[in-house]
Amino acid sequence: MPPMFLRKPNTGIPARVGVASLAAALVFLAGNASSGEASLSSLNFKTSAALLQSPALAADAPTEYVVQDGDTLWDIAGTFLRDPWFWPEIWYVNPEIVNPHLIYPGDVLALVYIDGQPRVTTARGSSLRLSPQARVTPLSEAVTSIPFDVISAFLSQGTVLEKGEADDLPYLLEVRGDHMIAASGNEIYVRGVGNASVGTRYSVVHVGDPLVDPDNNRVMGFHGLWVGEGTMRRGGDPATVELTASAQEATRGDRLIPATVDVPLNFFPKAPSASIDGRIMAVIGGVSQIGQYQVVVMNRGSSDGLAQGDVLTVFQAGEVVRDRIGGGKVKLPDEPAGTIMVFKTYDEIAYGLVMEATQALHVRDAVRNPI
Repeated sequence: MPPMFLRKPNTGIPARVGVASLAAALVFLAGNASSGEASLSSLNFKTSAALLQSPALAADAPTEYVVQDGDTLWDIAGTFLRDPWFWPEIWYVNPEIVNPHLIYPGDVLALVYIDGQPRVTTARGSSLRLSPQARVTPLSEAVTSIPFDVISAFLSQGTVLEKGEADDLPYLLEVRGDHMIAASGNEIYVRGVGNASVGTRYSVVHVGDPLVDPDNNRVMGFHGLWVGEGTMRRGGDPATVELTASAQEATRGDRLIPATVDVPLNFFPKAPSASIDGRIMAVIGGVSQIGQYQVVVMNRGSSDGLAQGDVLTVFQAGEVVRDRIGGGKVKLPDEPAGTIMVFKTYDEIAYGLVMEATQALHVRDAVRNPI
């Protein structure tokens, strides 16, 4: 299933306190690679005075770790750190190995101390590394920040359409032949495809209930239910699209979204650069209780300072109880209940993946900077 996002997301990594984290992020994005053989003894990394404090290591942090198939960057960061979002502060990009910003299954990661500060770096390359110029492991097999299969799974359960965007999408005008509804194998007539070429693939989405901001009751968008997908067989107005898969019947007025894969998965987990105080607005799939590896929609986005890789703590609202001794009512403190990592941002909303849940999470729970 291809993603269904209506607006090009903001993917920039904002400036952060600490030269070390900024340098790591820039090298990661630039994809710089140099040749040479790795040697821990030759590392000469100077800790920036701007780095205010050392990240706390995990209680059982190993001195070496061999990356396994199926590992994510979140898993690896949690192996070395108590708080995985401090990964940019501890990851040392070794410029003497090929593609130093990428980690592969089989790589050996070492916990070392440079100028008295803990750092994690690649100690020895995978056995599949032949030389600085050659690699038999495809770049696509590098460790990702979050599991791709988890992210791709949510796309078959629905999505969120931003307010005002749905009206601009192509729509199902009519079903070809003597049919009121369409399913896989049927052809549909579509208006609004513009200059799209024959062979363009679309996801068909039914526009559902409005998505309301719990803070101010403003409509932020609409729930979108995935109906199916199809391929344009003939252009024009109306164009002809053949449905190639369907989860339910397509009907007049359903919207079509170009089926382009756009879920970047290689980014650093990190704390937000701005103060965030938002709420969970919806969970993809429509369940009432939210657990690990479920996708949620939050009422904060790039305009609030959120970016890909930002980690947020979920807080459950404290109950209001009656004080049987002092009298009156008292609101109990909000308590942390889980951790979310942002993987897609828009101006006013963001998608996040629940990485940890110590108890069931709920729509309207608060999301704030990690603690």
